[in-house]
Amino acid sequence: MSERANAMRGEAELEVAGQRFLLRPSFSALVAAEDELGSLFDLVERAANGRLLLSELAGLFWHVIQDRPQCLTRDKFSEAIVAQGMASMTPALKILLTQILSGR
Repeated sequence: MSERANAMRGEAELEVAGQRFLLRPSFSALVAAEDELGSLFDLVERAANGRLLLSELAGLFWHVIQDRPQCLTRDKFSEAIVAQGMASMTPALKILLTQILSGR
């Protein structure tokens, strides 16, 4: 990843398995996430109540990765999240959830 996250756009950086990713919550990326995961407002509520599923976390991140490497599969990415632990994902998740709620 050569580009740095722009806080003004609600972007976040995530390091998984030694690789850095730019998470950009664009309209099209959030629509794709919502198509898969259901209402983003419900997702935010589940996260706030400690009921966010691992599959939802991985799905949200997957859809907002900017310039995702072609060699990266969703299964590999999801397994790397599990190996690293959900706690390390919390800072990036917080930024994305804040962006979903407040917008630009």
